[in-house]
Amino acid sequence: MEKCCSTNPQKPDTKGHKHNHAEGDGHDHDGHDHSHDSGDQTAFQMFLPAIISFMILLAGIAFDNYIKPAWFTGWVRLVWYLAAYIPVGFPVLKDACKSIIKGDVFSEFFLMSIATIGAFAIGEYPEGVAVMLFYAVGEVFQSMAVTRAKGNIKALLDQRPDEVTVMENNQPKTMKAKEAKIGDIIQLKPGEKLALDGELLSDSASFNTAALTGESKPDTKNKGEIVLAGMINMNSIALVKVNTAYEDSKLSKILELVQNATAQKAPTELFIRKFAKVYTPIVVFLAIGICLLPYFFVNDYQFRDWLYRALIFLVISCPCALVISIPLGYFGGIGAASRNGILFKGSNFLDSIAEIQNVVMDKTGTMTEGVFKVQEVSMSPEFKKEEILQMVNALESKSTHPVATAIHNYVGDINHNIPLENVEEIAGHGLKATINGKELLVGNFKLMDKFNISYDLNHANIVYTVIAVAYDKKFAGYITIADSIKEDAKETLDKLHSMNVKATMLSGDKSTVVKYVADQLGIDHAFGDLLPEDKVNKVKEIKSRNQTVAFVGDGVNDAPVVALSDVGIAMGGLGSDATIETADVVIQDDKPSKIPMAINIGKQTKKIVWQNIVLAFAVKAVVLILGAGGLATMWEAVFADVGVALLAILNAVRIQRMKF
Repeated sequence: MEKCCSTNPQKPDTKGHKHNHAEGDGHDHDGHDHSHDSGDQTAFQMFLPAIISFMILLAGIAFDNYIKPAWFTGWVRLVWYLAAYIPVGFPVLKDACKSIIKGDVFSEFFLMSIATIGAFAIGEYPEGVAVMLFYAVGEVFQSMAVTRAKGNIKALLDQRPDEVTVMENNQPKTMKAKEAKIGDIIQLKPGEKLALDGELLSDSASFNTAALTGESKPDTKNKGEIVLAGMINMNSIALVKVNTAYEDSKLSKILELVQNATAQKAPTELFIRKFAKVYTPIVVFLAIGICLLPYFFVNDYQFRDWLYRALIFLVISCPCALVISIPLGYFGGIGAASRNGILFKGSNFLDSIAEIQNVVMDKTGTMTEGVFKVQEVSMSPEFKKEEILQMVNALESKSTHPVATAIHNYVGDINHNIPLENVEEIAGHGLKATINGKELLVGNFKLMDKFNISYDLNHANIVYTVIAVAYDKKFAGYITIADSIKEDAKETLDKLHSMNVKATMLSGDKSTVVKYVADQLGIDHAFGDLLPEDKVNKVKEIKSRNQTVAFVGDGVNDAPVVALSDVGIAMGGLGSDATIETADVVIQDDKPSKIPMAINIGKQTKKIVWQNIVLAFAVKAVVLILGAGGLATMWEAVFADVGVALLAILNAVRIQRMKF
């Protein structure tokens, strides 16, 4: 039986762990290894055995029904149809034997083998050949569809050039991308694609990032900024200093992530595989019953007639349509998401996200730009404003928070002569340090309260984010900072509400700021002034109402909440390796509008998968009843098996063409 990636199919433990993805290549129907990988074969080569078989079969049917030559009888007729059977039947008989040797007797190859050999045994040669021929054609279509689905996923990302131009002694030299070392300087001409991650040495350059983010709008990078493999240089020649090995590049990790996603099976997929394991042997024993039991109840029992009905029953009941179209549907969903810059770590998360009832989101960097600007500086007259700002700037340089960047941009260069000692970051509060033996506190008003700093200010009335400053146990003043809302944030909330998904904003920022942003966007519930553990409690509160939760954040600071949620979604996955490790779904650009798109892709994938399940069961049930009652021939059986499989495959492939 297929090994499930987790004991809990709803939420496998994918957080920050490596998985062995040797299994689950998507072409492992019903747990039986189909060796129909198209490899480098052309479509003609793949169909050649079926074409040969079809031509010999057509000639045989013409001899039987129209030309009727005297020699076309007895062993000559048998050999003729065997010649038609072998090109398509031999690979299946071989696979059936392999499965039996492995201890897996009741494979679909076994069903097809006994059905067609049985047809030959009762003299129904053309029908025996036809069943195997159509089965073989179906297998080729399945193989092509899977290869195409996986190829689509791979082609989206694995577009790295094999060669790079490296500058050696100011001379360009072409070499294999894999041979480029960290520290090498790559010359990138306009229209060329970057093969390795690196730091931009040129003053500025515009890049097309569509291969990574699905976003066609050019992204301008400045000197010193990181550029990633897969980005295409748009205008002038750019120089990039390699800072990551070829196999460790962001693109390599994303590609590996997407390819491995197919190994994380969805509950529906796991159920169908387990179902097929039980279903197939039941079908075989029912077929034996259909053949033999009527002997005891029917007066004019004819063994040949009842064997024929049993063989029809076997052909119809083959579970191919289910066990190929379902993984293919999930492949399609993962591929469609990748094309739009959304990475799912497994098909199980496509299922989970389709059921999401609540999206809980961070504010800064998720619904807002995360680019803060200082709006106002208010300092007490007893302090020198410039001196305090210099100290604040020096202390904030020890933090990576966007607030620190805003203060640095406002104040200017850092004065490294300021003697900072005992620097400490207090989670959810701010920063603390000692300067000239006196304590400097920079953070929110909870920090002031924690250190018993008294202040005469009603900060709740200030809409902007307020950074409070205290020096030498006295309140020195405050700095207000504002962040702008992302342009597609409102559209995101409108789409979520149209899907009946509730939105909740949780932020460590002050409540007035959080409420202001929530009111602008129409967010259902918003809570500010939260510590990391408060966010966890809020998510637990929603889950206690038996509702599903997706958490959207940066995936690093919010790791506890991401782990608790049903689906953890990370924004801006290009920026952080830790994000890719932690989240279940990674949105590769910073656009919140990709959140409802991800939910929609999950819903459409699930819809297609269930359409295929219902189609397969409905058609097979009807033809099974007709077959058992003697009203359906082998031709109807072929339609019920191969026809339904092909219809299901075409339906599954549809998702790859959808616009989201």
